[in-house]
Amino acid sequence: MSVNYAAGLSPYANKGVCGLPEVFDSPEELKVKVETLAQLIKESQYLVVHSGAGISTSAGIPDFRGPKGVWTLEEKGELPHFDITFEDARPSLTHMAVLGLQRAGYLKYLISQNVDGLHVRSGFPRDLLSELHGNMFVEECEKCGRQYVREKVIGVMGLKPTGRYCDFVRSRGLRACRGKLMSTILDWEDSLPDRDLNKADNASRQADLALTLGTSLQIKPSADLPLLTKRKGGKVVIVNLQPTKYDKHAYLCIRAYVDEVMKQLMELLGLDVPKWEGPTVCESATALETSADVKPEHKPAKEELRRDVFKEERKREAQDDSVQEESVSVKRERGDSPVDMNEEK
Repeated sequence: MSVNYAAGLSPYANKGVCGLPEVFDSPEELKVKVETLAQLIKESQYLVVHSGAGISTSAGIPDFRGPKGVWTLEEKGELPHFDITFEDARPSLTHMAVLGLQRAGYLKYLISQNVDGLHVRSGFPRDLLSELHGNMFVEECEKCGRQYVREKVIGVMGLKPTGRYCDFVRSRGLRACRGKLMSTILDWEDSLPDRDLNKADNASRQADLALTLGTSLQIKPSADLPLLTKRKGGKVVIVNLQPTKYDKHAYLCIRAYVDEVMKQLMELLGLDVPKWEGPTVCESATALETSADVKPEHKPAKEELRRDVFKEERKREAQDDSVQEESVSVKRERGDSPVDMNEEK
């Protein structure tokens, strides 16, 4: 869990402001604010969602800086309590509602600071998702860049070797790549992944509405991405129980549990929250087939078409140039603040 994950990080003294008091809107205020949010989404042409650990607390995964967060309790000399594993955690109502917004055509891109893998396991298309701080279930070949989505957590952090090797074969008759597979989880000193950060940056600049869910927006550059939307003339909506230093830049601040906000929002938009039927990996928003650079290890439960596609993926030759990302000339580094790989509500 996030407790074990946090313990696996290198020591770092500056973990940001922890334990700020939570503030709740009255039921009447909440109703009006969610109605406003629904209208903004209906009028939006390019909605981008930014998610933090606050969307996973209802799934049993502790946050970091909330009143009972891992680092908040650490400052008090207390130990956090948890009774679930990453593998057993189920996507929350918010995870599934975000998927529903994407399927309905409202949500164009999702940017997450979470490492719990719940967005991927919910079935959210990976080609429309940037996981800025990594994924506990994903390992990547250092040689060819191919990613593997696993059924179990990788168990290694800090972009270190996992002990496995890439078995991707570019074409018949050739040997497998055999590059070392590496953890995608960042430690404090690690730079954000260029591919995910560049896509997040581009989406934020295109967006006319940035919706942040369950993040205190303390960590750069993740926290600055919604401001790119505002600088381009868009609006920022913050849903978080604790105040953030970016509240003054928001068009609307909603103080409520994210699950309650998303429940009311989906009702106002006339959308059903998709039912979760087990871990499901979807690589592409436009087709139920996996992209050539990722080979999921597990099969999605009760998703016959996806299951067939995964089998075919293992047989097909990958189209190399279809998955190559544009090279990045400048390596972006994080700011002075620590990176919270699964930021709190």
